Amino acid sequence: MNHFYNILRYAIPYKRFAIGHIISNVFFALFGTLSFVALKPMLDVIFKSEKVIPTEKPTYSGLMEIGEYAENFLAYQMNIFTDGDKSKALVFVIVLIITMFFLKNLSGYLANYFLVFLRNGVIRDLRNNVYKKTVELPLSYFSEKRKGDILARVTSDVLDLQYSYLSVLELLVREPLTIIFTITAMVIISAKLTLFVFIFIPIMGFIISLIGKSLKRKSDRVQKEQGLFLSTLEETLTGLRIIKGFSVEDKFNEKFQESTSRFYNFSNKLLNRQNLASPTSEFLGICMIAIILWYGGNLILSGNSNSLLDGSTFLVYMGLSYNILTPAKAISRGLYNIKKGGAAAERIQEIIDSENPLKDKQDAIEKVGFSSEIEFKNISFKYEDDYVLKDFSLTIPKGKTVALVGQSGSGKSTIANLITRFYDVNKGQILIDGIDIRDLTTASLRAQLGIVTQDAILFNESIKENLLLGKENATDEDIIEALKVANAWEFVKDLPEGINTNIGDSGNKLSGGQKQRLSIARAVLKGPPIMVLDEATSALDTESERLVQVALENMMKNRTSIVIAHRLSTIQNADEIVVLNKGEIVEKGKHNELITKSGIYKKLVEMQSLD
Repeated sequence: MNHFYNILRYAIPYKRFAIGHIISNVFFALFGTLSFVALKPMLDVIFKSEKVIPTEKPTYSGLMEIGEYAENFLAYQMNIFTDGDKSKALVFVIVLIITMFFLKNLSGYLANYFLVFLRNGVIRDLRNNVYKKTVELPLSYFSEKRKGDILARVTSDVLDLQYSYLSVLELLVREPLTIIFTITAMVIISAKLTLFVFIFIPIMGFIISLIGKSLKRKSDRVQKEQGLFLSTLEETLTGLRIIKGFSVEDKFNEKFQESTSRFYNFSNKLLNRQNLASPTSEFLGICMIAIILWYGGNLILSGNSNSLLDGSTFLVYMGLSYNILTPAKAISRGLYNIKKGGAAAERIQEIIDSENPLKDKQDAIEKVGFSSEIEFKNISFKYEDDYVLKDFSLTIPKGKTVALVGQSGSGKSTIANLITRFYDVNKGQILIDGIDIRDLTTASLRAQLGIVTQDAILFNESIKENLLLGKENATDEDIIEALKVANAWEFVKDLPEGINTNIGDSGNKLSGGQKQRLSIARAVLKGPPIMVLDEATSALDTESERLVQVALENMMKNRTSIVIAHRLSTIQNADEIVVLNKGEIVEKGKHNELITKSGIYKKLVEMQSLD
């Protein structure tokens, strides 16, 4: 139930719609009850021709006689309007009933009108909050999660809440008030007969709760399986080239079908259990009405003068009894929905409540500019159990270019992840101008950095929109200049719409080399004082690599650069080359110095020369 209250907190900004919804539902419940009560004078007019209509205004004599007072008052008012003419009285009562039903339905429409804004507003804010938290959480959080599961939580789980938890908002006022008003009218008519209703309602609630106990567990199973087949779909779309290349379409198809079959079975069990709610509550309600028919019928047939029940009153009472069934069924459905939505709310709340270990400190420093040096001070780091960096120390003065080389798994790319604070070090410190980067705001830290990753990450937008991620207020001339520096203008200018050309999902309308050059242009446009190039030229062909390397060298002249290199030919002019092996520095120096040492670096150069 805590998750239910957590979700309802999102309704606070829409309280004006909630108030309108509540007021409308109060009138809906009131007019719904009165529309049945108004049937009595019509029945009296039709079936009780001998009944004396009061000609004087009745006097209120106490709460216990309120039913008789209300009946006589209505008859008195009707007599004034109709002058005792029963034909006119019949028309009067019919107009009264139509008015009651009109006001009831108008109130119902207004309640739903306000609910639309309330429910959709809550869903929008909830989905926005989940997405915002998803973007804020560190990369380490998603390394343990399936993408499809995250997609399922942001989409289907939130949608599930819309039709489970948030549909209950409609029931919070309308249905309970309808039952309260109806039972009040029934008590006024016959307290004895109404006692049976109070006996039956707890029995109905108990039976319905027994059916609903396992709904949360079954719903959780359905949602997890949905996350699994969405993950399979996402992996299939991402790796379609490999799937086709290795002719494993059948294997992935089988994996997907196994998941959807489990989803099919779980969903059937969940929905069949859920579908029990309505028929069960209706059957129990009919049982209640049957008992009322038996008991009330006996009171009338016995002719007991103390029963205060006559034919028309009993018919109205039966109508009121049936009027309880609809809200009772809605409440039982709502209880099922709360059980079902509990699993979705829990999965969504898990993301929202996840702690972000990389969150800025309260007194974090807003850093502007870079003035002296970057220092890696005795840092150690591990992703899981084994350290990938061990007691690593390195100082990079402003304006210098330092290249990190080594075999795969030596910790080169980890340095890029740590300086950008995608992860935090386990031991030691990373200092910029003598300030620990954990003491800086993340935004101001990354404002000092330009990042070009090994994989060119581009989005399904135009070239211009992709580059504007580097600098929002850049002009078209700035963009074109950055493209020229990255040697990308030569192909962009020939595209149908130039910089406004859409490059497709992940930039798949372009070649690997073209994508990487756009990625470099984005970093160039940002123009930060520190550049982090994680194998930035690895996807380029030989000619493009040479041209882009010249552009990068020109760009890095006035900047501090950390270059993680796979092709050693691209970093020979670096101010310092650091050779890593199993997370430790084994060699350090300029290209010629390291060649002279005849160590690991020389072996790496020779191996690439043979390639």
